[in-house]
Amino acid sequence: MSRVVMNHETALSNAKEIANHILAPAARQNDKDGRFSSEAVAALGPAGLLGIMLPAEVGGAALGPRTLAAVVATFAEADASAAMVYLMHVCATATIATARQGATVAQTLKDISAGKHLTTLAFSEAGSRSHFWAPVSRAKRNAANVHLTAQKSFVTSAGHAQSYVVSALSPEGKAATDSTLYLVACDTPGLSVAGPWDGLGMRANASAPMILEDCEIAPGLQLTDDGAGFKAMLEVVLPLFNLGTSAVALGLCRAAVAGTASHLNSARFDHLGQTLGESLQTLRAQLATMQIDTDGLAARIDDLVDHLERPRDTTMLRVLESKAAAGEVAIAVTSTAMRVCGGAAFSKHLAIERLFRDAHAGAVMAPTSDVLRDFIGKAILGIPLF
Repeated sequence: MSRVVMNHETALSNAKEIANHILAPAARQNDKDGRFSSEAVAALGPAGLLGIMLPAEVGGAALGPRTLAAVVATFAEADASAAMVYLMHVCATATIATARQGATVAQTLKDISAGKHLTTLAFSEAGSRSHFWAPVSRAKRNAANVHLTAQKSFVTSAGHAQSYVVSALSPEGKAATDSTLYLVACDTPGLSVAGPWDGLGMRANASAPMILEDCEIAPGLQLTDDGAGFKAMLEVVLPLFNLGTSAVALGLCRAAVAGTASHLNSARFDHLGQTLGESLQTLRAQLATMQIDTDGLAARIDDLVDHLERPRDTTMLRVLESKAAAGEVAIAVTSTAMRVCGGAAFSKHLAIERLFRDAHAGAVMAPTSDVLRDFIGKAILGIPLF
């Protein structure tokens, strides 16, 4: 897998190789143990995928949202936890790449492109819960530097990333959206993982809480101007995050369809001399519904990609709709797979049960489906979102 020539087809081919040979064989055990896949991260660098959307001048592949969606969906078919680790890295990378003038992040971007640096987002806080755009922590300015004290929740890749894009209220911020983003290195004094991650789904993505205790941040690591963090969250992070989580849902659906079809083709009624798929029309009909819903989600993602490539008045509406719809489709498809596969799925003999648990993470991942629906309703009625 070479990083010399990288286009959409090469990126997708490299992603499939990682998914087939690294992610899929270890997914079941990593899920059971709640184990972060360092092997997966190690493979992303040589495959040229860590800097997939970074510009060529820093060594990136300069590819767009279409490639991101395809790669994330491919990873999610094998292991949704690894797909989320990758997605959060890309979102954080995009934020670093759009840092304000004077930020000293050029070497970090080059290290990411060279496959030597994993980064992630640290936005959510217990005090504002799913309203990730409204941190309750506040930065304090001391001479030239800034000091951060915060309790972050659900930080994907916690303890494994080399850096974290962290949000906090600006020192003089007055509104909940007056936030600023900072780049915090993993070895910054005062930064620590606050506890283990033991979730129902996405068990292998190390989405643990983190504590920042008087972490000192130099001016060059302030990524946005004071108060401009909210704008970066909405314009840089949210479109990529919603696209990526929709792609994760698509990968889960595709895996559920494939796993269900395999079960219906292999499990048999020996006394009838038929497979389940041959014998029961009702199961075939449910499988067909799963496929229809999966293809519908794929079409929705293609539409969002088109909107991101060619922005227009309806682009933000598509961004909001995509994640809300994808979460429901993934839950519906994997729930049907659980019913169709019956005891074999319930007893964990198949991967279906893991897909079912992972699918439920999307709906409660900020911004939640309920929050997105509120935003969508406001957008339709012409009411300001914030």
